[in-house]
Amino acid sequence: MYIVIEGQDGTGKSTQAKMLADYYREKGKPVALLDEPDGDLPQAHDLHDMILTRGYDLEPLTNVLLFTAARNELWRKIAEPVLRNGGVVISARNYWSTLAYQGYGEGVSKSKIIRLTKEMLPEKYFQPDFGFILTVSDEVRLKRQEGRGKAKETFEEKPDEFQEKVNNAYPKIAQEFNLKMVDASGTIEEIFNEIQQTILHS
Repeated sequence: MYIVIEGQDGTGKSTQAKMLADYYREKGKPVALLDEPDGDLPQAHDLHDMILTRGYDLEPLTNVLLFTAARNELWRKIAEPVLRNGGVVISARNYWSTLAYQGYGEGVSKSKIIRLTKEMLPEKYFQPDFGFILTVSDEVRLKRQEGRGKAKETFEEKPDEFQEKVNNAYPKIAQEFNLKMVDASGTIEEIFNEIQQTILHS
């Protein structure tokens, strides 16, 4: 099974993905927990840092290529072995993030993003069994980011105009790819229960 949890920065994706991973591990399932584009691979972590924490002013297309390269490493080396073993892959983000941030936010064409991603990743990557997009108000989202106690990453520091473009992108992506929108303004347990019940009753 392959599950993706998406959304803007500060919506709680990583928290929900970890809870879901713990749930399946308790059931004895092999689990791969991805946090794209970062992960338990040095090369993916280095690509993540190059884009998001080192302050480089990279071209939008460069960001697409680096994100896609990190995804390829994570998928081939971590996700695919778990899927072959009958396990569960849970990812906080996939290429839908690139459509939102580099496509709607930075102006790279959607068709180019999809073409480049398909050149590097297999068909299964594009076919999650379940896809969720978490949403909260900007006020709540920014408060959560501040509460994390760490420096903001590259795209978190971009101006309000950019953030609005990304916010507006996610409902369009949800509609196009038939993803469930989840109101993430409730408690962590309430959000997890909605995700879990959707999976169990589908």
